[in-house]
This record gives sequence, structure tokens and C-alpha cells, in this order.
Amino acid sequence: MGILGLFLQSPTSVSLLGALVLLLLFYFISSSSFRSKVDRKEPPGPKPLPLLGNLLQLDHKLPYNTLVKLSKKYGSVFTVYFGLKKVVVLAGYKTVKEALVNHADEFGERDPIQILHERNQGHGILWSNGDSWKEMRRFSLTNLRDFGMGKRASEDKIIEECDPLIELFKKFKGEAFDTTQPVYYPVSNIICSVVYGSRFEYDNPVLTSLLDHINRLGPLLGSPSMKVYNLFPMFCKWIANRKEVHRLGDATRKQNLELFSHLKETLNPQRCRGFVDAFLVRKQNLEESGITDSHFHSENLLMTVMNLFSAGTDTTATTLRWGLLFMAKYPKIQDQVQEELSSVIGRRQVQLVDRKNLPFTNAVIHETQRLANIAPIAIPRKTSQDVTFQGHFIKKGTAVYPLLASVLYDESEWESPHTFNPAHFLDKDGKFVKRDAFMPFSAGRRICLGEASARMELFIFFATLLQNFRFTPPPGVSEDDLDLTPRVGFTLSPSPHKLCAVSCL
Repeated sequence: MGILGLFLQSPTSVSLLGALVLLLLFYFISSSSFRSKVDRKEPPGPKPLPLLGNLLQLDHKLPYNTLVKLSKKYGSVFTVYFGLKKVVVLAGYKTVKEALVNHADEFGERDPIQILHERNQGHGILWSNGDSWKEMRRFSLTNLRDFGMGKRASEDKIIEECDPLIELFKKFKGEAFDTTQPVYYPVSNIICSVVYGSRFEYDNPVLTSLLDHINRLGPLLGSPSMKVYNLFPMFCKWIANRKEVHRLGDATRKQNLELFSHLKETLNPQRCRGFVDAFLVRKQNLEESGITDSHFHSENLLMTVMNLFSAGTDTTATTLRWGLLFMAKYPKIQDQVQEELSSVIGRRQVQLVDRKNLPFTNAVIHETQRLANIAPIAIPRKTSQDVTFQGHFIKKGTAVYPLLASVLYDESEWESPHTFNPAHFLDKDGKFVKRDAFMPFSAGRRICLGEASARMELFIFFATLLQNFRFTPPPGVSEDDLDLTPRVGFTLSPSPHKLCAVSCL
């Protein structure tokens, strides 16, 4: 799709084209446009156009595909320009691992995205840097573990959600339905129980409203107009989708403040119910000690909780939806999963300890994460200092995009990178094997906080659903007709579709 096509998707195409004209004028009078590189050791890349950079070369539906192709021409470390923004892209397993793990400090800072920076102002955990990030990450890791994430207590919470999940799927009576909300409910309840200290019933308006905001924000953040705004915010503040993002963000903020207020009223420092309680106690203790300039303030609490809720819900739920879609698409693989579950588990509740005895099921889950590739580009980084990496000089403050798609589809690491193939994670004897290039949670100091819990949720929820239901396309739709084209939002989710969940009982 060309850049004009991107603009013309909007009903305000005339205004957008007018903005483009202004931008071109801005270029001609600007002295800060592209200049020749002084240091020839900088990463190579395609020649950028004035103002637009390399935007015309990008597949604007799936831009990471273009970056993967460019890596084959320019190497595993190369430069592209998104408008006036210079970005160094890291491609391939070895390069991404070397940067994020071996050079974790140099590549460890976040590069802000305009619309999200307007929302978080550098607070929270996902987009913060420096001492604030260190404090919030350290506190979050400690307390999330204390409240069960990744531990047996977390497993109990996940198992507690299995019965309501099964009953919810049974209500559809084998008829076709959209899997989005039914999968989001149990996943979000895990993070709710850890963060707020309690779960919600699936029809609770607080839960349904929070989830509605997440589901609506994703497509908005990935929309063409928001991409244009993030590149040229000075000229595009009037974009309707920007206003909607802020409206939804304000509504989520209000709901969380109301939840915090209730928790604060009933706070017992000797019996913290969840993450929010622990944060409020720490904040209160610091204030009583006369410390008023700590990072434990209301904005950090709010943004950290919102980060945990959205990231802890969307990624896992989206992966589960992909898993169910793959099972309907590949019924023979679904047969093997259900045969293994039947012979090893029978009708009893699946537990985490069963994972070692379910190698094929485990392999299918890992292959779902790999092929679904829900975060094809890791959350943007930037260099904290000047660094020479693989012979290339990268200046301090340069935006860096680790291309996780190039890791999960690395042709030198995977036998059939673009095919759904659980054998990627099985040895010749059918035993599960770990793969170094399996990096869906990113790597290094910014690796996903909730990895352990997400892995538990994916295993128990997926195995439980396959133990109880057979997933098929809707009547009149064949397996071949099921579309695996991703829908671009903040993550890659399945295109809108419906499935039938037929009870195995």
C-alpha cells in the first residue's frame, strides 16, 4: 500500500493531504532534514527520501515483513527512517540476543511512542527509564511473586478460573461464536486477583468495561492515522483516533482510581491483598518517614497497574485465541493433542505438573507462540550511550527496534519457519526440547515481567479447553477457509472470526 493509500483510508483525506503539503514545505525550510552520514561505520540501509524517509518502501499493513526483507539485503544491523525518525533495526536470533543480553545496558532504555508518552509521561514500568524504571521493576518483580505470579498460588488462581471458563464455552451450545471476550475474561481475572487482590465475575461491569477498553485500544493504536500521528505529531493533533485513544485512556484511569480509593479505605498494612495494597503501604511508610521525593507516587502506581493489566491480559489472551484457531485450522494436530490429553490426564483437572508428561501439547503451545508472532517488533528501545555493535557505530539516544519476527522465523534456526510445525519443539523420541531462538517474551533486562505466569496460563487454559471441547470452523466454512492473516493492533491478533466449541463429553 502506498503512502497516499494510507492517508486516503481516512474520511479526512483532504485534510491529511493538506498536512502532507505542509510537511513538505516544512522540509524545504528545515535545516534538520536528512544529511549525509559523517561516520561511514554507521549501519547501512536503504536511501531515505526527504521527510518521508523509507515510508514508501514499507508494507503498511505488516511493516515487519518489509524489515525482514531489508535485513536480507543490508544485514542483521541496519538503518531505516520512519519519516524523520532514524531507527536501527536488529534482525536474527544471534544479533538480537547479543544486543539484548550481552549488551543489555547499552540497549536497555525505552524509546517513547508519542501517543503512549502522552498517556504515561514516563511513569509506570513499560515505558519508563532510569531510576524510576529500576524501582518499579524491582518492586513489581518482588510483589508479583509474593502474590503468586509464577508460583503455586498462581496455579491455584488459574485452576479456579477453569470451571467458569468451561461453563461459559458450554453456553454457546456448539454454535459459532467470537472467542475474544470468552478468552479474555479468565486471563484478565488472573492479573486482577494479583493486582487488585480479587477476581471479578464475568458479567461484572468493571471487568467488562476494562476489557472493552483494551479491545478497542489495540486496533486504534495500530491504525494508519495513529501511525501518521506518532511520526508527525506537530501537524496531526486533530486526528479523531488520537482523541478516542485519550478518551478510552481517561475512562480506564477513572476506573482504576475508583478501585484504588476502595482498596485504600479498606487497607490493612498487615494483610496486603494484592499489588496495589503493597504499593500503598510502601508509599505510606515512605511519607511517614518524611520522604516525599520517592518514585512511589500515585502516577507510578496508576501507570504500573494499567501496564500490568493491559500487558498481562492482551498478550496471553491473544495467544490463546491463536491456539484455538490453529486447532480448528489443523484438525489432525488437534486430534494428537486430545489423544495425548485423554491418555495422560483423562477427565481430571489439568495441573502444571502434567506439563512434563504432555510433550506434544506443550510443543503445540510453543509453536503457537512462535508462529503467531504476536509482538513482531519488541517494544522499542534506544541506546543509553554511544556503542559500537558488530562493527557499526550507533549514537546515544538512537531508536532501536529488535525484530522478534526475524528471530521466531529465523531460517537458520527453524526447519520450517513459516509452517505450523510442533516438531520444532520435539526430539526424535517425541520428547519436548527447548529452543534457544524461542523468544516471544523478548530477552535481557526488559524481558516480560509476567513470563512465568503467562506460560502457566497458556498451558492450563489451553489444555483444559482441548480436554473439554472440539474446535471447528462454523458450518459451511472449511479448514482451508480459516484466515490466518493477522489483524494489526498493538499486538498481532487473529482476523475477526468465529469458531464452534463442541463438547467432548
